Parts: sequence; C-alpha cells; structure tokens
Amino acid sequence: MNIRVVVADDQEIARTGLTMILNAQPDIEVVGEAADGRQAVDLGRRLRPDVCLFDIRMPVLDGIEATRALAGPAVDDPLAVVVITTFDLDDYVYAALRAGARGFLLKDSGRAMLTQAVRAAANGDALIAPSITARLLGAFANTGPASPPVQPIDVLTDREEQILVAVASGRTNSEIADEFHITLSTVKTHIGSLMAKLSARNRVEIAMWAYETNRVRNGSRR
Repeated sequence: MNIRVVVADDQEIARTGLTMILNAQPDIEVVGEAADGRQAVDLGRRLRPDVCLFDIRMPVLDGIEATRALAGPAVDDPLAVVVITTFDLDDYVYAALRAGARGFLLKDSGRAMLTQAVRAAANGDALIAPSITARLLGAFANTGPASPPVQPIDVLTDREEQILVAVASGRTNSEIADEFHITLSTVKTHIGSLMAKLSARNRVEIAMWAYETNRVRNGSRR
C-alpha cells in the first residue's frame, strides 16, 4: 500500500517540488496539497493521511499550530507530522517538536532524506539525522522547555542511558546495535522501555528529553 501524504507550504513552487519528489517514489502518494495551515488541518482531518509534511511558516495558521491541532498531546488519534524548515530563518523547530511533530527536515536536506523521513514517520518512527540533530535540538533546547522535564516512571538502567544518548545523537537502530554489540530486537526493546518510562510517543520526544536534561550536551546522568 502507498504511503498517503498531505503537503502544506504557502509557496507554490516549493509545494509543487515536494509533491513531484514524493510522487516519483513507488510507495508514496501525495493525496492533498494546502497553501496555509488552516487548509492543512482541514485536509488532515478529512483525508487522514499516513503522513503530513508541513512548512513552519504559513499564513492563517502556522505549521506549529497546525501540528498541534493534528498531533498535539490533546489529540486522541494523532497524525504523523514531519516539519520542514529553514534553520537560519526559523526559530520554531523546538516548539514544533513540542507541539507533536514526529520529525523535522531542513529544506536543503535533499530528496533522499525527504523520502526517508516520510517513510520513517509512516512506520511510527522519527527521522533524527546525525547532521541536524545536534544543531537543531541542541540550539532550541537552550531556549528552555515549556515546563520542567518529566521524571521517569522508573529509573533508567545504565544501558537505557546509553541508548538514550545514542538516539538523541541521531543514530539509527542498526548503528546502535553495532555500537553496543546487541541485536536490533534488543535495541527496539530498550527504546520501547524508554518511551514507556519517559511517557514519550516517539524517538523525537526521547531526544528532546535527553536535551532538556543535559544528557547529550554534557554527558551527565541524573
């Protein structure tokens, strides 16, 4: 089955380019396009796509609010949202992640990373590429979280602390397995345990928690 995507960007040329790249993939189909955030939310609710790809800066309703409306903590059946942005111009990536975005891309990331992000989101995962994780999450974590970081339901084990830092550093499951000489199944088990203990919905929220608690920036453990 094709991955159904809604693309939202107020610039027609950008929207058309994203749509062409995605439709060129054998397993991805753009089922709707929106020129502003309100249209994006309406399309998302009506079409229930597998993935929403939203620009941050849009008229009527920006990408952050559109993300919150479709994927925020108050949404019972959230959609998968990937935010696409220009780092040097947008100061809202961190806010978008807190609003429920499953991943993010820079607009110059290229078609390979774009399609990878869409597939990851559709599979319930999140794209956190090594080349942008430290730069973006680290920078926006410095602005401070909206509220104090949650306390784990149970204390993290030493191995979970290691996996936590690896995830926040942008490593894939395969890379984590190789680094710690464990199986992919074991990696997935540890990540599932982290999500449960941190009440995180995906890898992005795990990474955000790691930055909020300074585990990535200074390697401390609490």
